[in-house]
Amino acid sequence: MKEIEVKILEIDKEKIIKKLESFGAKKIFDDDIISYFFDFPDNALEKKQMLFRLRSKGTSGELTLKKKISKEKAKINEETEVSVSDIVVMKKIIEALGMKTKYNHTKHRVSYLLGNVRFEIDTFKEIPTFLEIEADSIKTLHIWAVKLGFSKKDLKPWSERDLMQHYGKEKFK
Repeated sequence: MKEIEVKILEIDKEKIIKKLESFGAKKIFDDDIISYFFDFPDNALEKKQMLFRLRSKGTSGELTLKKKISKEKAKINEETEVSVSDIVVMKKIIEALGMKTKYNHTKHRVSYLLGNVRFEIDTFKEIPTFLEIEADSIKTLHIWAVKLGFSKKDLKPWSERDLMQHYGKEKFK
Protein backbone atom coordinates (compact mmCIF):
# COMPACT_ATOMS: atom_id res chain seq x y z
CA MET A 1 0.00 0.00 0.00
CA LYS A 2 1.24 3.52 -0.73
CA GLU A 3 1.61 5.95 2.13
CA ILE A 4 1.35 9.61 1.04
CA GLU A 5 1.82 12.18 3.78
CA VAL A 6 3.15 15.56 4.85
CA LYS A 7 4.01 17.17 8.16
CA ILE A 8 3.09 20.67 9.32
CA LEU A 9 5.30 22.03 12.08
CA GLU A 10 4.52 23.87 15.29
CA ILE A 11 0.75 23.75 15.17
CA ASP A 12 -1.83 25.03 17.65
CA LYS A 13 -3.16 21.62 18.70
CA GLU A 14 -6.47 22.80 20.17
CA LYS A 15 -7.24 25.01 17.16
CA ILE A 16 -6.60 22.11 14.75
CA ILE A 17 -8.75 19.74 16.81
CA LYS A 18 -11.65 22.23 16.79
CA LYS A 19 -11.36 22.63 13.01
CA LEU A 20 -11.16 18.89 12.40
CA GLU A 21 -14.21 18.25 14.58
CA SER A 22 -16.13 21.05 12.85
CA PHE A 23 -15.49 19.25 9.52
CA GLY A 24 -16.87 16.04 11.01
CA ALA A 25 -13.59 14.22 11.64
CA LYS A 26 -13.82 11.43 14.23
CA LYS A 27 -11.18 10.86 16.90
CA ILE A 28 -9.93 7.29 16.49
CA PHE A 29 -6.84 7.25 18.76
CA ASP A 30 -5.47 9.19 21.74
CA ASP A 31 -2.56 7.48 23.49
CA ASP A 32 1.21 7.03 23.59
CA ILE A 33 3.12 5.24 20.84
CA ILE A 34 6.45 3.55 21.56
CA SER A 35 8.48 2.87 18.40
CA TYR A 36 11.64 0.81 17.79
CA PHE A 37 13.54 1.19 14.52
CA PHE A 38 15.73 -1.70 13.41
CA ASP A 39 18.44 -2.39 10.87
CA PHE A 40 21.23 -4.85 10.35
CA PRO A 41 24.69 -3.92 11.69
CA ASP A 42 25.81 -2.97 8.15
CA ASN A 43 22.74 -0.68 7.71
CA ALA A 44 21.52 -2.77 4.78
CA LEU A 45 17.95 -1.46 5.05
CA GLU A 46 18.97 2.19 5.29
CA LYS A 47 21.19 1.74 2.22
CA LYS A 48 18.10 0.51 0.33
CA GLN A 49 16.08 3.50 1.65
CA MET A 50 13.98 1.18 3.78
CA LEU A 51 12.70 1.48 7.33
CA PHE A 52 11.74 -1.39 9.64
CA ARG A 53 9.68 -0.41 12.69
CA LEU A 54 7.99 -2.17 15.59
CA ARG A 55 5.62 -0.12 17.70
CA SER A 56 3.02 -0.33 20.40
CA LYS A 57 -0.02 1.88 19.96
CA GLY A 58 -1.94 1.85 23.21
CA THR A 59 -2.94 -1.80 23.63
CA SER A 60 -2.10 -2.94 20.09
CA GLY A 61 1.11 -3.42 18.16
CA GLU A 62 2.29 -3.30 14.57
CA LEU A 63 5.32 -4.23 12.52
CA THR A 64 5.99 -2.03 9.48
CA LEU A 65 8.37 -2.12 6.53
CA LYS A 66 8.60 1.06 4.44
CA LYS A 67 10.43 1.64 1.15
CA LYS A 68 10.95 5.25 0.08
CA ILE A 69 9.45 6.19 -3.27
CA SER A 70 9.66 10.00 -3.18
CA LYS A 71 10.18 13.03 -0.95
CA GLU A 72 9.35 15.80 -3.40
CA LYS A 73 5.87 17.26 -2.79
CA ALA A 74 5.03 14.66 -0.13
CA LYS A 75 6.67 11.74 1.62
CA ILE A 76 5.61 8.71 -0.40
CA ASN A 77 6.50 5.20 0.75
CA GLU A 78 5.50 1.71 -0.17
CA GLU A 79 4.27 0.43 3.19
CA THR A 80 3.65 -3.13 4.39
CA GLU A 81 2.20 -3.48 7.86
CA VAL A 82 0.93 -6.30 10.08
CA SER A 83 -0.61 -6.39 13.55
CA VAL A 84 1.52 -7.85 16.34
CA SER A 85 0.00 -9.24 19.53
CA ASP A 86 3.20 -9.36 21.62
CA ILE A 87 5.73 -6.53 21.14
CA VAL A 88 8.27 -8.01 23.57
CA VAL A 89 8.38 -11.38 21.81
CA MET A 90 8.46 -9.77 18.35
CA LYS A 91 11.39 -7.57 19.41
CA LYS A 92 13.27 -10.71 20.56
CA ILE A 93 12.58 -12.42 17.22
CA ILE A 94 13.86 -9.42 15.26
CA GLU A 95 17.03 -9.25 17.37
CA ALA A 96 17.56 -13.03 17.00
CA LEU A 97 17.57 -12.46 13.23
CA GLY A 98 20.61 -10.20 13.69
CA MET A 99 18.95 -6.80 13.60
CA LYS A 100 19.80 -4.05 16.08
CA THR A 101 17.65 -1.27 17.49
CA LYS A 102 18.98 1.87 15.78
CA TYR A 103 16.83 4.19 17.89
CA ASN A 104 13.54 4.27 19.69
CA HIS A 105 11.18 6.95 20.91
CA THR A 106 7.87 7.63 22.61
CA LYS A 107 5.31 10.17 21.44
CA HIS A 108 1.72 11.02 22.20
CA ARG A 109 -0.61 10.81 19.22
CA VAL A 110 -4.14 12.03 18.70
CA SER A 111 -5.60 10.67 15.45
CA TYR A 112 -8.63 11.81 13.50
CA LEU A 113 -10.21 10.23 10.45
CA LEU A 114 -12.36 11.99 7.87
CA GLY A 115 -13.29 9.76 4.93
CA ASN A 116 -9.99 8.23 3.86
CA VAL A 117 -7.83 11.09 5.22
CA ARG A 118 -5.93 10.65 8.48
CA PHE A 119 -4.84 13.54 10.64
CA GLU A 120 -2.19 12.67 13.24
CA ILE A 121 -1.29 15.21 15.93
CA ASP A 122 2.03 14.12 17.40
CA THR A 123 3.76 15.43 20.51
CA PHE A 124 7.30 14.50 21.52
CA LYS A 125 8.78 15.87 24.74
CA GLU A 126 11.71 17.42 22.89
CA ILE A 127 10.05 19.25 19.97
CA PRO A 128 6.92 21.32 19.25
CA THR A 129 3.68 19.51 18.39
CA PHE A 130 3.13 18.88 14.67
CA LEU A 131 0.39 17.64 12.37
CA GLU A 132 0.73 14.84 9.87
CA ILE A 133 -1.84 14.50 7.10
CA GLU A 134 -2.06 11.20 5.21
CA ALA A 135 -4.25 10.82 2.13
CA ASP A 136 -4.52 8.90 -1.13
CA SER A 137 -3.10 11.74 -3.24
CA ILE A 138 -0.97 14.86 -3.03
CA LYS A 139 -3.94 16.89 -4.28
CA THR A 140 -6.05 15.71 -1.33
CA LEU A 141 -3.22 16.60 1.09
CA HIS A 142 -3.14 20.12 -0.33
CA ILE A 143 -6.93 20.54 -0.16
CA TRP A 144 -7.01 19.60 3.52
CA ALA A 145 -3.98 21.69 4.40
CA VAL A 146 -5.72 24.76 2.93
CA LYS A 147 -8.99 23.90 4.73
CA LEU A 148 -7.01 23.83 7.98
CA GLY A 149 -5.46 27.24 7.27
CA PHE A 150 -2.06 26.22 5.89
CA SER A 151 -0.37 26.81 2.55
CA LYS A 152 1.68 24.47 0.36
CA LYS A 153 4.87 26.02 1.73
CA ASP A 154 3.92 24.78 5.22
CA LEU A 155 3.90 21.16 4.03
CA LYS A 156 7.06 19.19 4.78
CA PRO A 157 7.65 15.88 2.96
CA TRP A 158 9.68 14.70 5.94
CA SER A 159 10.19 11.50 7.85
CA GLU A 160 10.35 11.61 11.64
CA ARG A 161 14.11 11.38 11.28
CA ASP A 162 14.14 14.54 9.10
CA LEU A 163 11.91 16.24 11.64
CA MET A 164 14.20 15.41 14.57
CA GLN A 165 17.27 16.50 12.63
CA HIS A 166 15.51 19.81 11.87
CA TYR A 167 15.27 20.37 15.63
CA GLY A 168 18.83 19.16 16.27
CA LYS A 169 17.97 15.96 18.10
CA GLU A 170 21.05 13.78 17.83
CA LYS A 171 19.46 10.41 18.66
CA PHE A 172 17.73 10.39 15.27
CA LYS A 173 20.84 11.05 13.17
